[in-house]
Amino acid sequence: MLEFNKKEKLFNLKGIALGNPVLEFATDFNSRAEFFWSHGLISDATYTMFTSFCNYSRYVSEYYRGSVSPICSRVMSLVSRETSRFVDKYDVTLDVCISSVLSQSKVLTPKQVGETTVDVCVEDETVNYLNRKDVQKALHARLVGVRGWAVCSNILDYELLDLEIPTITIVGKLVKAGIPVMVYSGDQDSVIPLTGSRKLVNGLAKELKLGTTVPYRVWFEGQQVGGWTQVYGNILSFATIRGASHEAPFSQPERSLVLFKAFLDSRPLPEAF
Repeated sequence: MLEFNKKEKLFNLKGIALGNPVLEFATDFNSRAEFFWSHGLISDATYTMFTSFCNYSRYVSEYYRGSVSPICSRVMSLVSRETSRFVDKYDVTLDVCISSVLSQSKVLTPKQVGETTVDVCVEDETVNYLNRKDVQKALHARLVGVRGWAVCSNILDYELLDLEIPTITIVGKLVKAGIPVMVYSGDQDSVIPLTGSRKLVNGLAKELKLGTTVPYRVWFEGQQVGGWTQVYGNILSFATIRGASHEAPFSQPERSLVLFKAFLDSRPLPEAF
């Protein structure tokens, strides 16, 4: 978009927010081990193996190339057994949808009267809803090349090895061009943990020689801590959403809304309630 604007100014880009993004393959993926260990999902012994003999970026790289080494296979078997298929890796504190636990979808948790909970089966329910003929007719939706609507489709063929191409450099170019960028993380996501994102954003700020304009601090949603944030040069920021998953608006809609509204309004996240 920026390159196109040099020839013909068409895009009025005001800012970009990135949620739990892969910014740099090794840093982001290898932060998974510490997240698992610090949240009690793996043992000390497995953590040592996961960081010494076969880290996660090595395993993913080997897997996508169709040649997983014996040591990586052994380490990942240990990690998988200890973390359990009954824990949602996209939100380690959220219950899983028992009816589709193998696909790590989400399920309605038994709740007491008056208790508010996340419907962890909402993905299954959404799929069923959007595959109803009357719903498709009402939406004027046609199934072309597929038998049914799905969250992820094999029709789109991604080049998985492209994951190894850093995008943190693109973030740097956006910031240099004067485009505000916010990277935010749901802090219960073990797939792309906050620790990797925070490290990369901090490193980028140092590379661009951006001073800290808002020191690392809490921000509020209502009368509760909504998360933590740090701002560099009033143009690059990092924020966490407390209690949120990989898909933050799903698990913490109110806190996500406060975050997005503040970003759109170019104002600081609330530091008091």
